[in-house]
Amino acid sequence: MAVSSPDDSDSLRYDSDEISGSGDEAKTRNFADFIRETSKTRRLSDHVEILVVEHEKRTETGSMGMKDVYTAYLIESRIREENGKKKQVAGNPSSLWRRYSEFEMLRNYLVVTYPYVIVPPLPEKRMTIMWQQMSTVDHFDADFVERRRLGLETFLQRVAAHDEVCQDHLFHTFLLQGENWKDSIMGTGFQAKNCLSLLFLQQDSRIKNLNASFRLKKPDKRFEGLKIYAQELRNNISAILKIRAKLAGTLYGIHKIHGNYGRVFSEWSGIEKEMGDGLQSAGHFMDAYKDYIDDFMNEEEQISDQLKEYIYFADSLKAVCRKQEVMQYELERSEDLLSSKRLQRDQLIGKAPSKTLSLQGMRSKIFGPEKPETKDARLRQLEDQIEEAEEAVLRNQREIMSFMDHALSEVERFKKQKGADLKELFISYAVLQIKMAKRGITLWTNTKECFEKM
Repeated sequence: MAVSSPDDSDSLRYDSDEISGSGDEAKTRNFADFIRETSKTRRLSDHVEILVVEHEKRTETGSMGMKDVYTAYLIESRIREENGKKKQVAGNPSSLWRRYSEFEMLRNYLVVTYPYVIVPPLPEKRMTIMWQQMSTVDHFDADFVERRRLGLETFLQRVAAHDEVCQDHLFHTFLLQGENWKDSIMGTGFQAKNCLSLLFLQQDSRIKNLNASFRLKKPDKRFEGLKIYAQELRNNISAILKIRAKLAGTLYGIHKIHGNYGRVFSEWSGIEKEMGDGLQSAGHFMDAYKDYIDDFMNEEEQISDQLKEYIYFADSLKAVCRKQEVMQYELERSEDLLSSKRLQRDQLIGKAPSKTLSLQGMRSKIFGPEKPETKDARLRQLEDQIEEAEEAVLRNQREIMSFMDHALSEVERFKKQKGADLKELFISYAVLQIKMAKRGITLWTNTKECFEKM
């Protein structure tokens, strides 16, 4: 599989006329030109703000009369102000609706087109590692849909912040082109590239299904180390999220129990005239503390979702490593084929000993030595096969070297991004816990003052 930018293919070149028309459509095309030109030299996220601002539940009737219920998300793109000034570009801002399956289609396209890129993940379809153990999750639940909206927004912003992927024309049309976007993706050659992706998966499965003694002859230590790193990253984040889920459940229960204090203090205040005001005030503080935990948990869930994103980033990194393994496997197969054909040629011309029990040896003993013209024909055929095998080896060598150069550069970018993101997340989590602890201190300080007034 050739590793190259999609811009190298004429079938994938960006043409702003794809977004054509008159009136408002023509204005959108001008905004598209701005996005295209800006992303050539700078990250798109530095100059264009991309938000998923709304979501709504929709129902469509299919060709078979079946109702399709889904959630649509409103994407809004606008040029950022520079030095307090707005750029006057026709069609700015732009907004359109997308459903989750279209986000999936975009990501699949990026994974296939940029196999060496650690493509940002989408928010999960089903909630996992939840602190509230629910038997079912309503995918149209307001909180669930809102968290997915934030995840989809993060996905688009991460793609726009990637130096190479932000230049992709299909990503641009995803942001700007409405009804005909699916037609555009079919016209980019995506299906052909997707076939190569399926081939990767088939070969990957073949490697996994071989017996335990199977090993690549020359595994790359760098990618072997990256596989281990990705798995450890996934394990560590999963462990943190599970601990957090257990702690959150306990903390939630403790705060809700404070409501029992409030109920008892309020009831007691009705029979204690001298202590009544103090007990009733203390009860109100306890009730407020009990209710505050819901807002606190919502803030924690947002941090948890951002941390969970790196579980799926780890999977993306492992996928890049698997692609390298498959390419190495194909290279070694082509080298083995070349060695085999060269050996057959050398045996045919007498430079290498023939196998005693070979098919050709048995045939010579039974039917006698082959005719010179037959031998010459076989030799010419072998020479052609050797030439083809040499070309295949060189092609595979170039492809895997290009892939590894791109992938290792991408890994360094990812590690830098990960370090900055996790640092910010952990600080935010610590600040939130401090905020909660201060709330508790304030509660008991106020409660103490209520008791002192009794």
